[in-house]
Amino acid sequence: MKAILEQLLANPGTRDIGPLRALVRTLRPIRSGEVTQATVHLYALIQLLSARPQLAAVLRNYLAEVIGSRKLVHLCTDTGILESAGFFGELWKRFNHRWLPPTVNDDYVKDVFSLVFDHSDDWQWVCSIDDEVWESLLLVLGFEWRESLELHDRVMRELLEAVQVLSYRITAIGLEPELVRNYPDIERFESPFMRQNAEVVDFVERYQCWLQERGKGRDDARHIEVLLGQCEEVVVKIRRQAAQSGVSVSLTRLLLRLTQSIDRLRILLTLLDPVSIAAARKSGIALFKMLVYADNLKWSLSELFQTNTELLALQVTERASRSGEHYVTRDAAEWKEMFRSASGAGFIVGFMAMIKVLLSKLVLAPFGYALFYSLNYSFGFMFVHVLHFTIATKQPAMTAASIAATIDAGRQCLHELAELVICVFRSQFIAIVGNVLVVMPTAFVAAWCWSSLSGRPLADPDKALHLLHDLDPFHSLALFHAAIAGVCLFLSGLISGYYDNKAAYNEIPARLRQLAWLRRLIGEARLARITAYIGDNLGALAGNFFFGVMLGSIGTLGFIFGLPIDIRHITFSSANFIFALMGMNYLLTPEQWILSLLGIALIGALNLMVSFTLALAVALRSRRVSFRQGGTLIGLVLKRFWYMPRDFFLPPPALEDQGST
Repeated sequence: MKAILEQLLANPGTRDIGPLRALVRTLRPIRSGEVTQATVHLYALIQLLSARPQLAAVLRNYLAEVIGSRKLVHLCTDTGILESAGFFGELWKRFNHRWLPPTVNDDYVKDVFSLVFDHSDDWQWVCSIDDEVWESLLLVLGFEWRESLELHDRVMRELLEAVQVLSYRITAIGLEPELVRNYPDIERFESPFMRQNAEVVDFVERYQCWLQERGKGRDDARHIEVLLGQCEEVVVKIRRQAAQSGVSVSLTRLLLRLTQSIDRLRILLTLLDPVSIAAARKSGIALFKMLVYADNLKWSLSELFQTNTELLALQVTERASRSGEHYVTRDAAEWKEMFRSASGAGFIVGFMAMIKVLLSKLVLAPFGYALFYSLNYSFGFMFVHVLHFTIATKQPAMTAASIAATIDAGRQCLHELAELVICVFRSQFIAIVGNVLVVMPTAFVAAWCWSSLSGRPLADPDKALHLLHDLDPFHSLALFHAAIAGVCLFLSGLISGYYDNKAAYNEIPARLRQLAWLRRLIGEARLARITAYIGDNLGALAGNFFFGVMLGSIGTLGFIFGLPIDIRHITFSSANFIFALMGMNYLLTPEQWILSLLGIALIGALNLMVSFTLALAVALRSRRVSFRQGGTLIGLVLKRFWYMPRDFFLPPPALEDQGST
């Protein structure tokens, strides 16, 4: 550290960034995330500069030369702000960067900045060091902002240019047709996006005149701040409207780019027109940390997906959470209705399972099996939905989103949230009971009818042994395949939310009603009913269809690619156990009974646990919620289970009595 500064002392006026990169290397901790070590290094630099003011002056002049001799605008207006390219264009650009990085222009501070903080985890230690420590470094260097003539005029003009660029971008985004479509009032009233630009132009002109003649007065930026606040109010209204009319990735990008530009413009205005020198230093440090973070992650694929799909993921999970409210039973009447609904689904699944076994007897190519299995699952699940029945394992993806929405809203304390979790558990338990208790006798009757009519069992002994092996939790991959089914359940929940959003955003019901040929074909009244049903149920139908495709094709894909993948679903596994029992002429060993029933229970547990965990994680992430009290919540739930286990399976007695009167 001392050698680097003495080298600068011996070579004053240099703009080479080599010494700066070397200095940052001495500050960087040996291991990523060791904030304490980075803080110690920075304190060591501060003490060295305090002890030797000559070195502090040299470093200040060197930084002024490095920054002042290069173009600063692009760092302030581009780094940390989404580009105007589309999502897939940006994705392809980041893929290309992996093997062909872009050229570096030494005349831009933006490119130099990337070379100085060239480790992808530099943001961790830079952002973790307290602002007071960075402020101490600025003080010991002697950067008093306006009093620092080395930086002032050049940097001020660069910042003014950056302010203008950001203001023009905010105006252009505010007039985008997609924003106008979601908030038509922008056209009916004077747009704050255009007014802020007019104010910014006047502010920049007055500021430039003030830089030339310091005796002249100039206005502050408070009026611009008011207009930026109005712009943010429009963004909030558009997001609120998107909850009803749907959202797209392109709208998400526009809103995110608009928000980032407004935030950046605010920081630059604070630097240009600070309330105090201390406020300018704080804003400068905040901007510095923001730039390091954004620059380190500018080629990150995960960051791209997170920022570009945040609003879309929120809308998908928000719609799932609204559906999830219907899957939570809070009293005896709802509990009994859930049992009835699940029983109806169990009846249909019993026949679906029989059809699946019959299809397996056909001699088909692998694609043929995948096609017919998928059609059987898909149309069966869609039929279940049309009849308003409930597949138990479809609940977790919906109820998890509902819990996440509750946590995000902060409407409930932990005890009330624990009560919600118990209600969810109770609802899913009775749904599973309804599915399994009905699917088993249905499968038995269906298999008996088939044997009576055809003269041979639905599942011969070889097929029966194969079905029993598929249920064995210890000697087969049943649990792994159950986890795969849980992932499919989670994905189907996302698909349902996506298509619900798509139906609203693309106004599919209204567009269908505009088709003259369809109106002539089925009539005005019938068309209105059908399109209304599509608008309300497109997501559920699509989710069930694609869930069926996943269940029907994963095993075939595993066979084609030689992968040990398949699915195990509790309701179908229960039916398959009955088929195997009848195929073995009811002669099962005690070990087969125990392993099969245990396998069914564990398959159901994994179906629910995997889909619920994934759905809850995505729902919380889409809301940027970190639930730090999760351990306390789990403790409350376990305590309740220890003292009142009945509440996890049956409705409370008072509610039960009330429901029966």
